[in-house]
Amino acid sequence: MGQMVILKRFAMVAMLGMALSGCSTVKGWFAGKDAEAKKLQEPAELVKFDSTVKVDKMWSVNLGKGEDRIGVRQGPAVADGRVYAAAITGGVHAIDLQTGKNVWTYKPAKEKKKPKLRLSGGPGVGEGLVAIGTLDGQVIALDANDGTEKWRAKVSGEVISAPSIGQGMVYVRSNDGRITALDVSNGTQRWFNPRELPALTVRGNAPIVPGPGVLFIGNDDGSISALASADGRTLWDQVVGNPEGRTELDRMADIDGAPVLEGSTLYASSFKNQTMAIEGPTGRPLWARDHGGAGGVALSSSYAIVTDNQGGVFGLDKQSGTASWSQTGLARRELTGPALQGDYVVVGDLDGYVHWLQQSDGAMAARAKTGGTVKAQPIVADGVLLVQNVEGKLTAYRLAN
Repeated sequence: MGQMVILKRFAMVAMLGMALSGCSTVKGWFAGKDAEAKKLQEPAELVKFDSTVKVDKMWSVNLGKGEDRIGVRQGPAVADGRVYAAAITGGVHAIDLQTGKNVWTYKPAKEKKKPKLRLSGGPGVGEGLVAIGTLDGQVIALDANDGTEKWRAKVSGEVISAPSIGQGMVYVRSNDGRITALDVSNGTQRWFNPRELPALTVRGNAPIVPGPGVLFIGNDDGSISALASADGRTLWDQVVGNPEGRTELDRMADIDGAPVLEGSTLYASSFKNQTMAIEGPTGRPLWARDHGGAGGVALSSSYAIVTDNQGGVFGLDKQSGTASWSQTGLARRELTGPALQGDYVVVGDLDGYVHWLQQSDGAMAARAKTGGTVKAQPIVADGVLLVQNVEGKLTAYRLAN
């Protein structure tokens, strides 16, 4: 009996020793799985390719201290051959589109015993004004010609998207979901439209898109609203991305990229990876597809082009929404919304790279690096591509002849 106990104890010690000696092996197994899982979450490595188009850098300017991690996606606006751009603490700049030369710079005066204003929304331009919002809920209107301050107004929350100007008013979206119309001449409030927000949203707001007598608003609950521009009445609501799921995180469905109006059709894309074509006058859905994201939409003659939350780029047929092509080589690179330059789709990414894809099939065509992370959707004006990164650097590119 005693021998049996001794044998059992010996066996237990031996097994324990084997387990301990095998710990490094077991740990290696889990470490390998962790490493593999981590790799699957990392941004896709950029693969070399033969460029099919030459891209020239025209100019680059530093606007001041950029947004860094604030997440407001500051981007420029263009009107009458000038680029209007801002940085958080660098002021507002008017820049010649073709040369990059500074026309004027506005910096808000420092007030005693008050913190320096942080210009958080990208500028909006129209009717001779440049309007910009701040993180403390102010709206500043400047003369587009020389940058002199015309008026200031206060809204109900921080402003992190560009105001829209037209029909005698400056339309401002604050981060509490409220839309406010200010008189273009003096900043007096004409009307407002409030909206309740979900418990959890993506950082960022869609710019207001004007139409004939109407404003289209991309909401944080995944819906599009049409408001009467004269008095702010809600004309219709249409859900683009259903806020469904077990958790608040699962239910996030924000529309943070600008909807695009072409004729009477409105195209919008949601963080819920859904894109919809909507009949503008009525809000009636024309088609909906499970491709897209919060970055916005670009329209070509044939496609509605979107990026999704996983770094995919899709060319959706404008008439049916069918995915005609996709590009997945930029997976997990936190792509911006797309822009169109000539025959190419352009997106920026988290490492500051700008990618040109062939519009016909999504194939890689060219690549350049601007510096810091690009979050704002690039824009194109008069054939010039403008890219602003989170460090406050604005760069202009053109396609070589």
